Amino acid sequence: MKVLVFQHIACEHPGIFRQFFSESGVDWQAVELDAGDAIPDLDGFDALWVMGGPMDVWDTDTCPWLVAEKEAIRTWVQDLQKPYLGLCLGHQLLADALDGRCEIQRTPEIGILDVHLTDAASDDPLMQGLAPQMKCLQWHSVAVTQPPTGAELLASSPECIWQAMRVGRHAWGIQFHVELQDNTISEWNEVPAYAAALDKVKGPGALKAMEDEALEHMPQFKDNARLLFDNFCRSIS
Repeated sequence: MKVLVFQHIACEHPGIFRQFFSESGVDWQAVELDAGDAIPDLDGFDALWVMGGPMDVWDTDTCPWLVAEKEAIRTWVQDLQKPYLGLCLGHQLLADALDGRCEIQRTPEIGILDVHLTDAASDDPLMQGLAPQMKCLQWHSVAVTQPPTGAELLASSPECIWQAMRVGRHAWGIQFHVELQDNTISEWNEVPAYAAALDKVKGPGALKAMEDEALEHMPQFKDNARLLFDNFCRSIS
């Protein structure tokens, strides 16, 4: 399997999934869109993964490459109908690139928070084995408020209805972060926009508490990531 990965900032890479790629012999290529990398010919790839970033889906004035990225996502999901996985911004871009909509949330979600799977998740190939309720890392202030036509709701939280969705047979978007490693939060806190959002929502000095809580749940986070990776691979084989 050859995976194309769209990245929007250097620190939001596939995280722990890089280990799984290596162990499973998955060939993957990262395209750093914010650094000016060009989108390659899509025909040479089997799956598209789209990661997170500090920009929003409508920031085309400051991030003009978003226009080409959304066109590539539309082509991938609608025309080529190949497997897609979007995380955080990648989840929002899936909605925005099709006929959905994203908006600023009344209450941002930042921290280790509860996510609940829907009844539909029990039959979804990607969600198999996940607990009906789980702790997840959230770090976003924009949410999908109108899903693409035909989207299936797979997970929700009190502040964000569309936490996970499937569009068609094999395009998934997940708002919460599943790619975590032990140093992820400290790395992301070096991004000024992320640090400012954390301080605004949680108060100054919140970083240490969030790191400690994340480490407490890290075994579950890593188990969930492994499940999702294995499920994704099985679902497209």
